[in-house]
Amino acid sequence: MPLLLHYPLCPHSRFVRLILAELGVDAELIEERAFDRRPEFLALDAAGRTPVFVDDDETIVPSAVIAEYLDETYGAGRGAQRLLPTETQARIETRRLVDWFNVKFFEEVTGWLVTEKVYKRFSPQGGAPDMDLVRVARANIRHHMRYIGHLTSHRNWLAGDRLSYADFAAAAHLSCADYLGDVPWEEDEAAKHWYQRVKSRPAFRSLLADRAPGMAPGPFYALLDF
Repeated sequence: MPLLLHYPLCPHSRFVRLILAELGVDAELIEERAFDRRPEFLALDAAGRTPVFVDDDETIVPSAVIAEYLDETYGAGRGAQRLLPTETQARIETRRLVDWFNVKFFEEVTGWLVTEKVYKRFSPQGGAPDMDLVRVARANIRHHMRYIGHLTSHRNWLAGDRLSYADFAAAAHLSCADYLGDVPWEEDEAAKHWYQRVKSRPAFRSLLADRAPGMAPGPFYALLDF
């Protein structure tokens, strides 16, 4: 059985978990605290980042490469329902948006929120959260919410007519911010409705069951209609 070394509130880990669930791939989930810097973990990924996917003798990192691997290995039989579209322009747009959320959104929003409010709480180094960075992330997320709303006002899903990796990348990052109570759902109604649609998929159920020790989720986290 494949293994996924992940951290529950790591948005990149959540991206891969959503893909695995949507594709129906059974994988053993092993929680990994990357900030502990275990030698055995660093031997799998010298960068020391979650997630790490191990399938037979293959170790695949980072999350975008894992997504491509899963598409090629497990998604080929899904035909038009593949999460990475087969049409060139649709593939380009899906990859662009996956990069938008896994890189830009992470650097401007979830990287700061998760580091300051989660990793600092549980890592051996500890430290109080830098609330200035948290406030910047809360301001930045509003721009991203409006961008999601713009996309979904003109398309059925983020990258086009069909559900794709782009939707799961965006939803993974938003779900982390939502757990921490930092998503301004009032900012854009179209973005909220799109997220409700993704959140209602069976693939999301395991994420909604996640709980961080001593940290209750935000008020809308587990609600499908909010």
